[in-house]
Amino acid sequence: MKKTLITLILSIVYLILSAQYQTDTKFTNEEFYKNPVFSGDFPDPSLLVDGNDYYVVHSSFEYYPGLTIWHSKDLINWTPVTSALTKYVGSVWAPDLAKYNNKYYIYFPANNTNYVVVSDSIDGTWSDPIDLKVGNIDPGHVVDDNGNRYLYFSSGGYVPLSDDGLSVTGNFKHSYNGWPIPRDWTIECFCMEGPKLFKRGEYYYMTVAEGGTAGPATGHMVISARSKSPLGPWENSPFNPIIRAQSNADKWWSVGHATIFKNTSNTWWMIFHGYENGHYNMGRQTLLAPVVWTDDGWFKIPDNLKIDEPIKKPLEPFVGDRFSLNDNFESNTLKPHWKFFGEYDTSRFHLINNSIVIKAKGNSVAECSPLLCMPSDHSYSVQVEIEIEGDAIGGLILYYSHKIYSGILADVNNILANLRGWQFPTEKEVIDNHVYLRLKNMNNTVDMYYSIDGAAWIKIENSVEVSAYHHNVLSDFLSLRIGLVSLGAGKVKFKNFKYEPIK
Repeated sequence: MKKTLITLILSIVYLILSAQYQTDTKFTNEEFYKNPVFSGDFPDPSLLVDGNDYYVVHSSFEYYPGLTIWHSKDLINWTPVTSALTKYVGSVWAPDLAKYNNKYYIYFPANNTNYVVVSDSIDGTWSDPIDLKVGNIDPGHVVDDNGNRYLYFSSGGYVPLSDDGLSVTGNFKHSYNGWPIPRDWTIECFCMEGPKLFKRGEYYYMTVAEGGTAGPATGHMVISARSKSPLGPWENSPFNPIIRAQSNADKWWSVGHATIFKNTSNTWWMIFHGYENGHYNMGRQTLLAPVVWTDDGWFKIPDNLKIDEPIKKPLEPFVGDRFSLNDNFESNTLKPHWKFFGEYDTSRFHLINNSIVIKAKGNSVAECSPLLCMPSDHSYSVQVEIEIEGDAIGGLILYYSHKIYSGILADVNNILANLRGWQFPTEKEVIDNHVYLRLKNMNNTVDMYYSIDGAAWIKIENSVEVSAYHHNVLSDFLSLRIGLVSLGAGKVKFKNFKYEPIK
């Protein structure tokens, strides 16, 4: 009897402790986040604090509509608002999002010059790109205490801007040489880039990246300098580099290109990017980390902080709908996470009856300007229903650039495999204008399927391994994206696009 009572008491204690542990675990999960805050290819983040709202824009390269603006209330959960660039001007690199006199500006380089687009509302209509007719890359906007406006560039120099911010009013002047990287460090190049400027107290602070955007894991890094004038001279931080990967054993490689900002709870943070070890083909993902200030006016990463471990959330968690890649095309406008590669021709597609119809173009995937979206997981399945009209070929692919892509396609009767551009019939005379296609990506090994009815799936014999589809092999700073293909002559109708993470 005594033994039974002791056993009962111990069981009750165990249940209480277990419940407490579960409660604590839940609390921990709600109070902490893990990087990245943008999973997938979201490089060169530029963040604007606008009242109680946060907005971010990234490099958009050859993906159009470009310069997609994302919104958040808590810095962790983000939803796309609009794309500020619809006119093709070339590959769009590191932009800077700014607000001045109740107008919003995005400065960005493309086609060997720098442009600006402007809007009265962050989610409204943006202007066509205005050519500033100035070279260099990675513009960074700053305003002094007298309202004078300047653009800094990756070379460490600046130009003065007009009061409306839409033209350059003077010559380029050099101001900052960067932080000298020790010669024995393993980097890609000195390559100073991405100046972002802000003022705190009596100092202006400039944050740049050095060491090369890609290449070795330890190359890219965050560098800080300060000056009592936005025009210099600049004093380098004693805490440089603010952050840098220590070896290729780190989870996050090539960490850099930071924007420093104060949030609505008066704490300071750094948003930046990095490549993920083992998933380089996802591109540079957006990371978030706190910074702290020293008594003598320098910022640094908190001691013992690890960006690959849980970090306490900066603000109260957001409550609301979460962003999803799934799309049944019920809207009459294209959702902002979709991008055409290398063009934006609104006459080529239309949305109707819960579908998107895309006119066929070109004789290969490389020529067809596929419609792309960015997967956010290491492993996932994605599927779409397609109908073929005329001599078109429709497909579901993983696309890096015109250099390389792989996936499953169909003409009116046959299933086609495409392996790195080598395209051939793999299942003949099995469909009649209509088919469901699926890709299953398990940590970069991709299997391909088709279905006649959307329920019973048939795996084709061809699979592909895609881990090498990335910049260090192929250049261009792009990433591996999911693509809808319409090539040849005719049209392809796409319906019921479904994306599902595989954990």
